[in-house]
Order: sequence, then structure tokens, then C-alpha cells
Amino acid sequence: MIAKIKLLYMKSYEDALNELKVIIGKLESGNLSLEESLDIFQEGIRLITFCHKKLNEVQKRVEILVETSDGEVLREEFDIEK
Repeated sequence: MIAKIKLLYMKSYEDALNELKVIIGKLESGNLSLEESLDIFQEGIRLITFCHKKLNEVQKRVEILVETSDGEVLREEFDIEK
């Protein structure tokens, strides 16, 4: 389990998103046993959590350049709530 979690955090966001698409396809196919469905559903939850954390990290790093009325350019941190 620890090795699986460690590997998860070495993935890129894009890799995790692609794996999620595969998992969704498998779950939607209806060809899995209940146990298999539960296993890949749990893996999907781990991938979603990973993607959410990655997006939060990126959001914290994004800055916006804002020009004031007097022409001065200021840096502000990106705030999704604005």
C-alpha cells in the first residue's frame, strides 16, 4: 500500500488524469465483478485526491500581473474567489 501511494505521488497530473479515464471506462463497461469494481473505484479516489492536490499546488504558484490606473504593474497571487 505504501509503495502504491509513493508511486502515486511521482505521477504527473496528466498521467493521473489518463488513468482516471481508463478507470471510468472500466466501471462504465459493467464487465467487472463487485470486488474488482470496488478496487478500481478506490484507486480512482486516490487519483482524484492526487489531482486535486496538484491543482491546489499550481494555484498557489500562479500569479497575476495587474496594471494600476497610474500604469504601474503589480504582482498579485491568483485567487479563484475573486
